[in-house]
Amino acid sequence: MKKFSKILMSIVMVLAGMLNGAYSLSTVAAQSDTDVESGASENVYEYTDPAELADAYDIIVIGAGGGGMSAAISAKDSGANVVVFEKMPIAGGNTLKSSAGMNASETKFQEAEGIEDSNDLFFDETLVGGKETNDQELLRYFVDNSASAIDWLDSMGITLSNLTTTGGMSVERTHRPADGSAVGEYLVDGLIRNVLERDIPLFVNSNVVEILQKDGAVSGVKVEINGETVEVQADAVIVATGGFGGNLEMVTEYNSDLDGFVTTNHEGATGDGLSMAQALGAALVDMEQIQIHPTVEQETSYLITEAVRGEGGILVNQSGERFHNELDTRDNVSAAIIALPEQYAYVVFDEALKGRVTAINKYESMGLVVKGDTIEELAEQIEVPVETLQATLDAWNESVTAGSDEAFGRTTGMSIGLEEAPYYAIKIAPGVHHTMGGLKINTNAEVLNEDGEVIPGLYAAGEASGGLHGQNRIGGNAVADIIIYGRQAGSKAAEFIK
Repeated sequence: MKKFSKILMSIVMVLAGMLNGAYSLSTVAAQSDTDVESGASENVYEYTDPAELADAYDIIVIGAGGGGMSAAISAKDSGANVVVFEKMPIAGGNTLKSSAGMNASETKFQEAEGIEDSNDLFFDETLVGGKETNDQELLRYFVDNSASAIDWLDSMGITLSNLTTTGGMSVERTHRPADGSAVGEYLVDGLIRNVLERDIPLFVNSNVVEILQKDGAVSGVKVEINGETVEVQADAVIVATGGFGGNLEMVTEYNSDLDGFVTTNHEGATGDGLSMAQALGAALVDMEQIQIHPTVEQETSYLITEAVRGEGGILVNQSGERFHNELDTRDNVSAAIIALPEQYAYVVFDEALKGRVTAINKYESMGLVVKGDTIEELAEQIEVPVETLQATLDAWNESVTAGSDEAFGRTTGMSIGLEEAPYYAIKIAPGVHHTMGGLKINTNAEVLNEDGEVIPGLYAAGEASGGLHGQNRIGGNAVADIIIYGRQAGSKAAEFIK
């Protein structure tokens, strides 16, 4: 009954927002079950009235997630007349669900904290994480432009100055809001503000159903808006529709091993942009490469941020024992959990860590966190052997003190032990999280056809594109992807139309 009431209230709030044309992002986050607990403002933003739709623009951006809004801002700042169409009733997409942060190397914030990093190290670790199947040209551009992307966001009042780690990296490279909170709501809030400050039309409930082409070049779109389907002309179109992780039928079509998994994706992530671009001859790449995230609460499909492990949390099985390096790459950690007899695990942490990762407050408010005033009480709550859990935590804290994890070879996220009561646990298992495959692009974010040729006027960014991540994405690289290649798509599309 409680769950039904929550759903009913969400529907009422969405309908109210649709009627008023306005949404508070803090409300949006609650509606969408997003992984957020940040310092985002309580601002209510007005989306564009459908009556203001023009017949033509220079550039059309399909999708108002982080990639689409970055592209729109970049294009506008390059002098283009740009519009954004979003099929959902709110902007944000999967970006609203982003938790850990944005990866970047050689940044001013790393320098300020004395963190030694390099673009080459970022490149090498991402390549290893992707099992050396990443498109290396895309990856090279990505790492070399990561620091400037952090600066670009900062110049717009979106400051990611707090640093942590995620699996697959050897240094603190994941940039978060200053308070250490989840990046999603904060980033979306800042991007929407910048879109509207530039008077970029942002239409929600506007479903693009076809990308138009004339004489071999993109010429606009067909969009369902305000109860009718209309054609809107443009010289360039940027596909920023996200991946297809919310379309479980499509997921299992490309990877049948994922049948029965829950998904962390929002319901709008259905692969529409890929299908529309394919109709123009666009090539797809790595479609079978679908990432599962190891720490997903199964009843709610809610992702538990990797920052919990990055700040020192550990994973234990139903016997109360660690069983794998918690900050190995996501595919390996997921495989280790699936290999357990119970096929689930607990992420365990203490009060001090809870203070360092404020997203945990959201998990606690949702009833996902089990608390014990002592280790013994926590063990009883999650029904693991008390002596074993105590021994596991003692061994872990000794490893932290020694600076060496002899059991599993973990080298990051172990600067502070788990010694401050109360103690906490969240039951987790893997869930479908990110689709590495998508439209084949070059470093100009131009979409390529099956012959490797550019489709004039067609661009893609973020999870709608493929190739960058290879067989496995490093946590924090998706946010970097949408910003770096979203910015590039907008800039290059603006160059194209001149």
